[in-house]
Amino acid sequence: MIVAKDNTPQLTPEEYFAWEEQQLEKHEYINGQVYAMGGGSVNHSRIAVRFTTIIDTHLDGSNCITGNSDLRINIVGTNNYTYPDASVTCDDRDKTTTQYITYPCLIVEVLSKTTEAYDRGGKFRMYRQNPALIDYLLVSSTSIEIDLYHKNDAGDWLIINYKAGDKIELKSINLNFPIEQVYRGLTLEPGNGE
Repeated sequence: MIVAKDNTPQLTPEEYFAWEEQQLEKHEYINGQVYAMGGGSVNHSRIAVRFTTIIDTHLDGSNCITGNSDLRINIVGTNNYTYPDASVTCDDRDKTTTQYITYPCLIVEVLSKTTEAYDRGGKFRMYRQNPALIDYLLVSSTSIEIDLYHKNDAGDWLIINYKAGDKIELKSINLNFPIEQVYRGLTLEPGNGE
């Protein structure tokens, strides 16, 4: 999640990659500027790990790559790079790059108070430029709620709101699971997000 613009000069993508290797924290790169990624809550971390585990286990033996929050995504047609909480690519073009992927079919963002508006707005506008993206999940860390933005066969984005008792359906990777699998064992405090 982006928290603050760093006071660094405008960088080229190559300078950004070299500069970030020397940093102690991760930074997203948008329009030549770097933005420090803030830490998340315990629930944020546990939910992100759960998603990565569920997805990676399901895709075991496939040709897809499951990424955690350390895997950068290059926004198609730009020099912008983000770090979602989880992602999946099954595109062969992503097997030739070492520092990022470009064609994810699934992106997961765990929400916080400071990033929710950006994740739903500007970040989603960037992500949906990608013709390979089918599912974009926005996951609450304070209540059992997940919003799925799903691109249908006609290319229209549909919003599906999941709540307690629902079964999540990710058509991008042919996966279904109960929403409670993500939230089991967590203490949820509505209105108390990061």
